Amino acid sequence: MKSSPAICVVGSINMDLVFRTPRMPAVGETISGHDFVQIAGGKGANQAVAAARQGAKTSFVACVGSDTYGQQSIAGLKSDHVDVNFIMTMDPCATGVAGIFVDDQGRNSIVIAPGANARLSPAHIQAAKEAICQAQYLICQCETPLSTIEAAIQMASTHGVKVVFNPAPAVPLPEGLLAKVNYLIVNETEAEQLSGIRVGDIAGATGAARRLQKQGAQCVLITLGDKGVFIADQDQYHHVPGLTVNVVDTTAAGDTFVGAFATALGEGHDALGAARQAQFSAALTVTRLGAQSSIPHRAEVETFKSALGG
Repeated sequence: MKSSPAICVVGSINMDLVFRTPRMPAVGETISGHDFVQIAGGKGANQAVAAARQGAKTSFVACVGSDTYGQQSIAGLKSDHVDVNFIMTMDPCATGVAGIFVDDQGRNSIVIAPGANARLSPAHIQAAKEAICQAQYLICQCETPLSTIEAAIQMASTHGVKVVFNPAPAVPLPEGLLAKVNYLIVNETEAEQLSGIRVGDIAGATGAARRLQKQGAQCVLITLGDKGVFIADQDQYHHVPGLTVNVVDTTAAGDTFVGAFATALGEGHDALGAARQAQFSAALTVTRLGAQSSIPHRAEVETFKSALGG
């Protein structure tokens, strides 16, 4: 393995309250579930953990509340060797919480109460300037205020730090923001919402990626679930097929892909090579329950790759 890349993540921290259920309940319906578990999550935290477990030197800019969930979240990140010096505790405030239903097919439905995530501000970005500007890659998502994400991306762009942007959940983006993004990673739904082009097949993915490139993104990756990932890197287009695994829970698969992709870039892979590496990490994630509890370590990914002949 090559030297550890430096990655800074700006984003969210949630405590996931996960309900295993035979199927999704209808409106007004009460059903009996299988079990319940509490697992650390949040897109930003998941991506930071994914990068750290793949070997990146990872720092994290975020907010938690002055509650037990916040303390537990920071302790978990520390155990994964994530630099938590730029995680601020908001008082009084609750840590973000996500209620997650996972059915017997591994599909999920999620409701998020943002809590302290909504209080991550551009001032916090300025306070974390050292962490952002010393990184090779900045990772951002959209579970924190857009003005804060804009400030982080602008800072990274100004100081030559490459930006990996995962605008999830999708929100309308200000004109010119994608021009500062080196790698845009979206799923099928987000690609359609941002481009206006339906992504139902590779032709649709190609059209959506081209539209997003015209909006300024240098390299666009559209994750296609079990169908793999489509990559538009300048004028080159690639489709990396999905891997066949036993799906238990798709939670955090996309976040694992993002963190592993940025780490692979930092180790010297091009976009295609980094996507292939990230695919193995994401595929292993969906064979396990939960968010951070499902994210694999590097040794596990390498073993998994070898078993599949990768």
